[in-house]
Amino acid sequence: MFKYIMLSILCFSLFGCSPSNKPVAQDSAQVSKQSSEHYAVLIGGNNVGALKIERLNNELSIDYGFSNNGRGASSVETLRLSDDGLPLEWKITGKTVFGNTVDEFFVASDASASWQDAAGGGKATFSGNSIYVAQNASPYSLYIYANALLNRQDNTLPALPGGELRIDKLDTIALQSTKTDTPIDASIYAISGINLDPSYIALNSEGQMLAYLTPRFTLLQNDLLSEDQKLRELAADLNASRFEKIAKRATNIFDKPVRINNVRIFEPQTLSLSPPKSVLLNQNKIAAIEAIVQTPSPDEVVIEGNGGTLIPGLFEMHAHMSDDDALLNVMAGITSVRDMGNEKEVLEALEDKIERHILIGPRITKSAFIEGKSPFSNATGELASTEQEAVDLIKMYAERGGYHQIKIYSSIKGEWVPAMVAEAKKHGMRVAGHIPAFSKVDEMMLSGYDEITHINQLMLSWVLDREEDTRTLFRITGMKRFADLDLDSEAVKTSLDIMVDKKIAIDPTMVIHEFGLTGRNGETRIGMVDYVDNMPIGVQRSAKQALLNVADDSEDKAYKAAFDKILATLSLMHKRGIFIVPGTDLGGAFELHRELELFSKIGMSNAQVLRRASYDMANYLAYGEQLGSIEVGKLADFFLVPGNPLDDLRAIKSVSMVSKDGQIYFPSQVYPEFGIKPFTDVPFVHQAN
Repeated sequence: MFKYIMLSILCFSLFGCSPSNKPVAQDSAQVSKQSSEHYAVLIGGNNVGALKIERLNNELSIDYGFSNNGRGASSVETLRLSDDGLPLEWKITGKTVFGNTVDEFFVASDASASWQDAAGGGKATFSGNSIYVAQNASPYSLYIYANALLNRQDNTLPALPGGELRIDKLDTIALQSTKTDTPIDASIYAISGINLDPSYIALNSEGQMLAYLTPRFTLLQNDLLSEDQKLRELAADLNASRFEKIAKRATNIFDKPVRINNVRIFEPQTLSLSPPKSVLLNQNKIAAIEAIVQTPSPDEVVIEGNGGTLIPGLFEMHAHMSDDDALLNVMAGITSVRDMGNEKEVLEALEDKIERHILIGPRITKSAFIEGKSPFSNATGELASTEQEAVDLIKMYAERGGYHQIKIYSSIKGEWVPAMVAEAKKHGMRVAGHIPAFSKVDEMMLSGYDEITHINQLMLSWVLDREEDTRTLFRITGMKRFADLDLDSEAVKTSLDIMVDKKIAIDPTMVIHEFGLTGRNGETRIGMVDYVDNMPIGVQRSAKQALLNVADDSEDKAYKAAFDKILATLSLMHKRGIFIVPGTDLGGAFELHRELELFSKIGMSNAQVLRRASYDMANYLAYGEQLGSIEVGKLADFFLVPGNPLDDLRAIKSVSMVSKDGQIYFPSQVYPEFGIKPFTDVPFVHQAN
């Protein structure tokens, strides 16, 4: 499930009133300015949608939509702008990428403004000096903000519902249009203040929008399609530059051994905390575990733990890594991840920069993502149209090296799987993945799966007919049928028996199912309650937006009952000894903390949950000799929290220090870079001159 949910939502129509609530008079001598603009939507280089703008003076109508991976957003928006580019009215209707209904509006009149969105809406005074930031606008909204910001001397504006927007020029590049032989000068700008990361857009010399760019998603004028790769690479370079600068500022370099003093160590082998101790690091290894030091040595750097808990680095087992995810995972105590599907060039370059300490990020265990070609294909990874192509892709990944498993996706044909499994095993690679459309989970497990990806992929086989297509959004909405599932049925028993007999694991991604099935518009989703107030305004608003559309009370109850049945199923699996791994498919970091809370709801103690996310995962991925516990000789991967997570697992959400490969980070020094209010103080550091 993916990362561009924020881009994928909306649009409608609107007409307007001025702040005085009266139509703007049109000078009879003024010539109306009418124009049209057309843009393509590309994901991973594939053209998946379009955006069209019709403009008459200060009034705009926008149609936007795209489809990818069996899902898509569509919307229409209409807005009216002031002469200096501020939205005075804005209406957006449509549906999000997962089908949630969008019906958003903003209106400013009589020195006040009001808005309604999925988070609930609000009111504020409006002096004509602030800009409304739409919750569910198309990417063209970034041009609206950019135009208004560039009309300001300091390039900043107060934002509604909160915060401040800023625009900065970063670069100028040449783009080649199919309309002219002369290259176009494109100015690249960053807009900050909406979410955790800035957004990048390209404007021409007349200030018109040419493109919105990210490393994977682009919106660009139709005559610039050939420049997609250049723009995505530029976005990747801009991200890398930003995160490289953060890494330089945030990595604490010490020229002496480092001692973490006065901490209780979580010992996963005994599921207990040690008495207060100190842990000495020498470069990237744990050199000693000793008594508390009362008087710091001038030959050491001493970081005071103040009686907190030192926990082995956590593993996020369902990641799709990017620069920002990499950094935020480490700040959350996640020092290792398993990437479950990515563009190989992007992933390998990211891994290289992390290993060379250019970027801050976790250790990455890579999965080879293989999808079948179909109208519903996921644009991530590599696509195969025949069994032989799928087998050849496995050979290609094996030759590149470093891929510990293949991940099979929904458009692969089930009859190809035995040959794919045989090829993967020939190269020492495990097999995990979705259940291919029109196949059944038992067939895939008997064909050689080692692990099933997502709990719904398994459970849908128990409630859907074979001909029902799981390549579409139906693999999400079809979970309503879980509510009536009998866990004592023969189908359930047979599947679980196979899992037990063949030692097949499950990567359930409970947190994303909780979001999808229990999230409701206007209510902060339960997984974010503990930290949402520390987030920037855009994240706070998204926390109150549902993933799915919920039609009525009956559907509301069915979805919630479906999630309860997921937890009951996983509880049954846990009792039967089926191995359950913790992953999110939501980027990890804070989301993994919630995933672990959900593990505590399926029959694990807090200590067992922490062991599963650290020691057990290190051994599962064959890193047990180096990682998973805090022991002399192992790599220095651990994090410090002020509280006791064995008493209250939520203590892991307040991380005061992280060591990854012996590199020391203090999250409270990093979070302001993302507009996040820190959760703890920076520990006191004794460092003799």
